[in-house]
Amino acid sequence: MKNKEVQAIIGPQSSAQARFVIELGRKAQVPIISFSATSPSLSPSQNPFFIRTTHDDSAQVKAIVDIVKAFGWWEIVLIYEDTDYGNGIIPYMLDALQEIDTRVSYRSEIHPSSNNTEISEELNKLKANHTRIFLVHMTASLGSKLFALAKNAGMMSEGYAWILTEGLSSLLDPMSSKVMDSMQGVLGIRPYLPPSKQLEDFERKWKRNLTSIRTKSKSNTSLNFFGLWACDTIWALAMAVEKASMVHSTFLKQNTSNNNVDLAALGIFEMGTRLRDTILSTKFQGLSGNFHLVKGQLEPSAFELFNVIGRTERIIGYWTGNRGFSLDLNDTREEAYSTSKDKLKQPIWPGYTTDQPTKLRIGVPIRNGFEEFLKVEWHSSTDDKPSISGFVIDVFHAVQEALPFPLPHEFIPYMNKDRQINGTYDKLLYQIKNQVYDAVVGDTTIVANRSLYVDFTLPYTESGVSMVVLVKDDKSKNLWIFLKPLSINLWLTTGAAFIFTGLVIWVLEHRVNTEFRGPPNQQLGLIFWFSFSTVAFAHSKFSSTLYKILGRSI
Repeated sequence: MKNKEVQAIIGPQSSAQARFVIELGRKAQVPIISFSATSPSLSPSQNPFFIRTTHDDSAQVKAIVDIVKAFGWWEIVLIYEDTDYGNGIIPYMLDALQEIDTRVSYRSEIHPSSNNTEISEELNKLKANHTRIFLVHMTASLGSKLFALAKNAGMMSEGYAWILTEGLSSLLDPMSSKVMDSMQGVLGIRPYLPPSKQLEDFERKWKRNLTSIRTKSKSNTSLNFFGLWACDTIWALAMAVEKASMVHSTFLKQNTSNNNVDLAALGIFEMGTRLRDTILSTKFQGLSGNFHLVKGQLEPSAFELFNVIGRTERIIGYWTGNRGFSLDLNDTREEAYSTSKDKLKQPIWPGYTTDQPTKLRIGVPIRNGFEEFLKVEWHSSTDDKPSISGFVIDVFHAVQEALPFPLPHEFIPYMNKDRQINGTYDKLLYQIKNQVYDAVVGDTTIVANRSLYVDFTLPYTESGVSMVVLVKDDKSKNLWIFLKPLSINLWLTTGAAFIFTGLVIWVLEHRVNTEFRGPPNQQLGLIFWFSFSTVAFAHSKFSSTLYKILGRSI
């Protein structure tokens, strides 16, 4: 800018480089154009002479969060390089994950200068953690080293899941076969590259000249997204220069100095503002798609999701900001788009398995009674997966169905080798703190000491203090209370005496008294009636002389 009076600068490749050069461009009013400085901390709106001919990393955050939500991952680990590029996306990612209630259990910062030993030590820390879902945001040089060491550490096996951000995904093609072998099963996200005849012609010419280029240079010359953005950037600048009619533009010198690093001697490019505005308004169909700058940078229209299998990337779906996932971007039907993983092809996870990592490990106590509440039952002595049912399990499944995202899980009985409960309920809940279980479902009571190391849900059934007392009958309201003063034997004796008396009276009166005659059933009724009626009143109409003599003597 001082000696050559350059009118535009293309290519601060890293965000750290761009941050310094942007300040020089602001002083000299020279447009600084970058196709690879993607850190959101570098904002074209805050730096008027900074133009980003790609999109910043925050544009992919919503797509990544939708992937995490679709697969129901509630906990994740962030692995990123300790640079402006790596740190720039982290605040956006943390806020977006918090909105879907996904917890970031650990943040791993790896400096680009870290050697293999330092990276392996960090991976061992991650391996000791129970979280198995990793989001990797770093450049290709550091990312290739990370995955090679992760495979050696056994972290590219079944039960793990790895997600790549755009920075690493856009450079997968140039990676060696050895690096690709260590990335089997990872998911990646990158901008969607619409097919076009212009791109096909360019790729054909590139492949035709690739052999001669490789013989002259040992560097990797494979085509990637950043190469396409670089090509579109050159075209955009060339078109803007012609449109702005910059023929005899010069620098206005503020002072003279022989010092090559004297920033005050840069001067001001008098056509800088006009060139910048012309670049911002330039539109054309480039190799990477529609070139149209919004607020000083490109806006992605869609992202594609891929799965690394073998030496290739298998496309499993697409994502757009206003519709979600889809298997075909050309399908305009509303039902073809959704935020559910049903609109994606089945991924092949690390370990060459289709079983989704990771499941929620739920500890379940083993009860010896009241099986309606919770029942753990084995169908045979060799059965490793028991049948678990009961009211508690029904409540859990009802909550699971009400969630707006899937919740893969497995019930693990808390038992010893004899299939009995392996300790108290306090010890069972403490296994959550020890990271043996992710949660516990059972008839656990909420008490103060347990709340020190676990979080409880709201109570789904009352369990207050109750008192059991003996119930006594109120016998004063009993119909047969009049029988209480005498014992049963005495009542039977009294009744027998009444009947015997009635029988004697009938024998004495039957021959001389007409009222004691008649059918047998009438005579039997008369005997019982006379016996019990004497309790209420005295009888006077008797004809037998013997009865009268007995009556007077009594």
